[in-house]
Amino acid sequence: MFRFTLPRDIYCGHGAIDELSLLKGHKKAFICTGGHSMRAGGFLQKTEKVLKDAGLATYTLEGITPDPSIEEVQKGAKLMEEFQPDVIVAIGGGWPLGGGRAIGGGSPIDAAKAMWVFYEYPNLTFDEIKKPFSLPPLRQKAIFVAIPSTSGTATEVTAFSVITDYSTGIKYPLADFNLTPDLAILDLDIPFTMPKKLTAHTGMDALTHATEAYVSKFANGFTEPLSKQAVSDIFDNIVESYHGDKEARGKMHIAQCLAGMAFSNGLLGITHSLAHKIGAVFHVPHGCANAILMLYVIQFNKKVCLSRYADLARVAGLPGRTDAQLVISYEEAIQKLNQKMDIPLTLKDYGVPEELYLAKKDAIAENAVLDACTPENPREADAEAMAKILECAYYGKTVNF
Repeated sequence: MFRFTLPRDIYCGHGAIDELSLLKGHKKAFICTGGHSMRAGGFLQKTEKVLKDAGLATYTLEGITPDPSIEEVQKGAKLMEEFQPDVIVAIGGGWPLGGGRAIGGGSPIDAAKAMWVFYEYPNLTFDEIKKPFSLPPLRQKAIFVAIPSTSGTATEVTAFSVITDYSTGIKYPLADFNLTPDLAILDLDIPFTMPKKLTAHTGMDALTHATEAYVSKFANGFTEPLSKQAVSDIFDNIVESYHGDKEARGKMHIAQCLAGMAFSNGLLGITHSLAHKIGAVFHVPHGCANAILMLYVIQFNKKVCLSRYADLARVAGLPGRTDAQLVISYEEAIQKLNQKMDIPLTLKDYGVPEELYLAKKDAIAENAVLDACTPENPREADAEAMAKILECAYYGKTVNF
């Protein structure tokens, strides 16, 4: 038996933020957002206005950081406790930091999800909530609304949140169907404002979601069509989206949501396991880490699920008569997308110092085995296998074991 969970309602279109008026009847909305991008674009002000016009009092928490920490989450939960909202509205995603470094996707929404848990259950510890699919029922105090600003994480429709424990240098994916938002709003005006690098990273994150969900041990008849459609739409639109085509950006915003529906219910694999651990240690943006790692994980996994990857190559319109030829085409297509969007092909090319890689690789591999995304990978991977994949991704070697 399997479970398939989505938000109750998804609103998608230009100006979709106006649909927040449907919250009329609620009393207080706690708004969570990141840096300055949502305010600079006018989207935060619009969110506040629509809610106030609907009769809700609002409190806005701005400045949620990329890769939100446990401490930041707990601080936000205390503010929620003081305000006592019956609606939590999270808007935004990652944006470039100094030096042009793009941080992908759903950090304010991820942080708000974790704050929501601690708001409803203040006595829980982080160690208790990080155990996959173990949360008590939410919505005792508030419902959750998500408005994404990037086209990649799909956290607006997923049962996941990623929080960083900086004391250990480990990113933890919180996983529980309770975390699936009640209402998702995909306002197609928002992704037009994304910088190119962020568009590339989040787009490849979405492709990784669709790919891993399709080959996951928990893929099913509901998730498979979503994965296939997402892969097809991403291949059709990601490069044009990167170059600023407005129609392509709108299509990518929808495609990443389809991929999110797939992986939230079919789960992921070790591309994400490694990316979670690399991100916290090497400070590689999540989508970029996935873009680099995906090739090497496919080479590792295809020994047990060649035909599954071949299916995706077919829907992407790639050449090949046999499954093996099709999968090679898929691998090559991923590398070509990276090259077209100026994404490094290896961790070394990204700029991770070799001495840092050598010092941390074993710990990263061991922690990746413990990641919540590892059990659903189609091929079992122990710490030794993880370390070998990481080595290949660092130096650009073919995975042949």
